[in-house]
Amino acid sequence: MEGSRAGVGRGRLPAEVTSFVGRQRELADTRRLLSSSRLLTLTGVAGVGKTRLAVRMAAEVRRTFDDGVWFVELQALRDPALLGHTLSEALELIQVSASPESDVADFLEDKHLLLVLDNCEHLAAACAVLVSKLLAAAPRLRSLATSRQVLGVEGEQILAMEPLPTPSAETPPAAADQYEALVLFTDRVRAMAPGFSIDDANRDEVIEVCRLLDGVPLALEHAAVWMRTLSLPQIRERLADRVRLLLGAEAADPSHPKALEAAIGWSYELCSRAERLLWQRLSVFSGGFDLEGAEEVCSGDGIERDEVLGLIAGLVNKSIISRNLASAPVVSGYDMLTTISQFGATRLGDQTRAYQLRHREYYRALTARWATDSFGPQQGDLFLRTRREHQNLRTAIDFCLAEPGEEPVALELAAPIWTFWFAGLLREGHRYLTRALDAAPRPTQSRALGLLAGCQLAMFLGEAEQFARWLAECEELAERYDDDRLRAGLAEVSAHALIYQGDPASAVAELEAALAGFRAVEDRHGEFNSLYLLSLATFFLGDEWVEGFSRQAYELADAAGAVQSRAYGMWAVGVVEWRDRGQPEAATRRFRDAIRSLRPLNDRTGIGFCVQALSWCAGSAAPDERAARLMGASRAVWRSGVIVDTRTPYSRLDDLTGERIRAAIGEGEYDAAFARGAAYTFEQTVALALGEDDEQDAGGRAGSGHRLTPREHEVAVLVGEGLSNREIAHRLTVSPRTAETHVEHILSKLGFASRSQVGRWVADHPRP
Repeated sequence: MEGSRAGVGRGRLPAEVTSFVGRQRELADTRRLLSSSRLLTLTGVAGVGKTRLAVRMAAEVRRTFDDGVWFVELQALRDPALLGHTLSEALELIQVSASPESDVADFLEDKHLLLVLDNCEHLAAACAVLVSKLLAAAPRLRSLATSRQVLGVEGEQILAMEPLPTPSAETPPAAADQYEALVLFTDRVRAMAPGFSIDDANRDEVIEVCRLLDGVPLALEHAAVWMRTLSLPQIRERLADRVRLLLGAEAADPSHPKALEAAIGWSYELCSRAERLLWQRLSVFSGGFDLEGAEEVCSGDGIERDEVLGLIAGLVNKSIISRNLASAPVVSGYDMLTTISQFGATRLGDQTRAYQLRHREYYRALTARWATDSFGPQQGDLFLRTRREHQNLRTAIDFCLAEPGEEPVALELAAPIWTFWFAGLLREGHRYLTRALDAAPRPTQSRALGLLAGCQLAMFLGEAEQFARWLAECEELAERYDDDRLRAGLAEVSAHALIYQGDPASAVAELEAALAGFRAVEDRHGEFNSLYLLSLATFFLGDEWVEGFSRQAYELADAAGAVQSRAYGMWAVGVVEWRDRGQPEAATRRFRDAIRSLRPLNDRTGIGFCVQALSWCAGSAAPDERAARLMGASRAVWRSGVIVDTRTPYSRLDDLTGERIRAAIGEGEYDAAFARGAAYTFEQTVALALGEDDEQDAGGRAGSGHRLTPREHEVAVLVGEGLSNREIAHRLTVSPRTAETHVEHILSKLGFASRSQVGRWVADHPRP
């Protein structure tokens, strides 16, 4: 894969929400081992701080890697077969091949970056195979993993993390206060009680608490939370009781992490009965949850629905769950650490299946909404919510596929959201539908809808034999059930396949039948899709009807308030403005507006179409170096995001555009610019397409065009270094609220949603 290192983004890291305390020796050891080996695994018991050390280390070394550091969270992933999909998504690739692992290896081949894999223990074998493959394919790749067990990869270096040291009885008081366990406990207590400090009156109590918890950071943080309501002697006494109860378990299993178990178990006992029940039931969620989900899945049998919000607040205050600050601004999302979730799961006991079924039903209701709300003003929100719930949908589908008798429900979960899979998760959606169709062979109407959805994805993925087989079976079921909507859907997908096979003339007849069928059953989404595809077919035929079809498609989506469909309608109108009207500037504005609509949805397939069309416009209006970069970026997105065979009906337009640019700037300059564009990350490609790259290169501007003040730039640099708001406040000698306000202004001005994006921006914008 050709590419320029300068053209690659700086990666992504999660923000640190609390201060980093101690671990200087481990940081030095990690830096040393990373410099001398290509794979380093941080091992240790749960709660010992593996993830915090990995994130801090990655933040410190990110500037030494030309292509940045990329953090991949694996704790919510349960299916090893989805590991490659998860990595490609984290690296901003759109997986399309049958082997996303190979896609990732190809992408990393010439990259100089650090890949951080967090929480590998439950996927150790799969991680070992994939990391071995990636290290062999990418000579400048280094990987930092966290796991409770070693991966067993050749050349792997191991850094076993121990709990924080605690002072012995002989340690002088002044020295005892400097032990990292005490420093961490004190720091976390001060977040609850700012005036707290260690003195002669409480030192022995603090030391005893730290000893009882073996210096395990997560256990210390849990104990610190209780300083809101309990005294140190009370905390020490209750912890001592818990540890004594667990000593028998430790004798039976010396590796039993009694300190963390004691802290979590004690927190569990201090919760109210209703809080404990909610904790247990929340363990069926994966990758977080929101209030509505918690109310629907967890209420009843001891928890009233209107009590759930208060119980969540109580669990947040007790640090059992945490607010997900990266969740949508209008919906509060919540997370629960894997260790804490597992504790709740063990106490759910024989009720586990009942709540797994409630979880499944909740997400079946969500996917069912796609039949009624996916073409209207709720389209964008429904798409965003489904993306937010991606991990929970995986869990629900996997449960159905593994549970005897539940296999047909997997189809009801996976099939209605085929347009969600289409927008960047093609291979994953295709895999789920294939498994569900194989597991539920009865000729039901649900199977028919699953076959139709499977056909949509198989066609885009070039699975010709499977497409034909599924199509034939679906046609039989449409006749068996006399289903006019299904017949219209079959005509639509058959026509789409004909377009990609280079036969748009035959496609038109099929699409006219599909359009009539969808209108007869008042299916507006199907009507839009048929009009859109009619505009596509007539565009390739050079038919004068293309303008009418594209305009009808756009106006139908616009009137419905369907933001995603409206963006595709913009594309259809834009290509007519570009080619048939000779208005590349107007078309450029149209495609950019479409990208702005699709960007919040992260619809990478639709954005890929628009980037490609923008390259055609650039080639017509200004065939220069930037147009060649757009060609490279669009070809990379198209190749990785839409269809396996890169020779599509659009390829002739690509060829003509490339010839025009070569003639204008020369073969050598074209090839170099094309390679630069092909090496862009997805975010850089979008910035190029929207014309934001020129503003950024001019210095200190983001997409919105607003400059940061010198103080804001100073804060942005500290954000880029991985500092929390509290640490920034301490560094700049301002209040935490002032630091928080600066960060909010920075995110707003730059149009960013996360601190990691600020870090990447800082890397490309040195202090003015």
